[in-house]
Amino acid sequence: MSKKNKIRVLALGLIRDGDRLFISQGYDSVKKEFFYRVMGGGVDFGEYSRDALQREFQEEIQAELTNIKYLGCMENIFIFNGEERHELIQLYKCDFADRKFYQRKELTFWEKERKKTALWISIDRFKSGELKIVPENFLEYFSLMDNG
Repeated sequence: MSKKNKIRVLALGLIRDGDRLFISQGYDSVKKEFFYRVMGGGVDFGEYSRDALQREFQEEIQAELTNIKYLGCMENIFIFNGEERHELIQLYKCDFADRKFYQRKELTFWEKERKKTALWISIDRFKSGELKIVPENFLEYFSLMDNG
């Protein structure tokens, strides 16, 4: 299915360990810049977003999630690789069930035919603007994590 003129529904998992986030690195080949976003993926027709979140983590990095808590819905309209995109993001706070994921600095995984990297990065690097997190209004959800 073409991404053109479609709204994509995603389920993303915000995993925090102290002052660091578990985040996936992406690259926009047109803008020639790296960006970062929390992991997850598309919600299939007939699938609840919470189930999609768990499925995506299982498929991509063989990880089980626990303490899953719904944070809210975000809408994101942006340009990626020169094409306009539109997403609705169901955002969840969660934890890894297996502590081994908190010990790893980074891991490589495949998303369809793309090789990707997930890693732990200090939240301060995003707050300072050193690294770009997407969607850009994502940082407002950190306060929700501190309060709930």
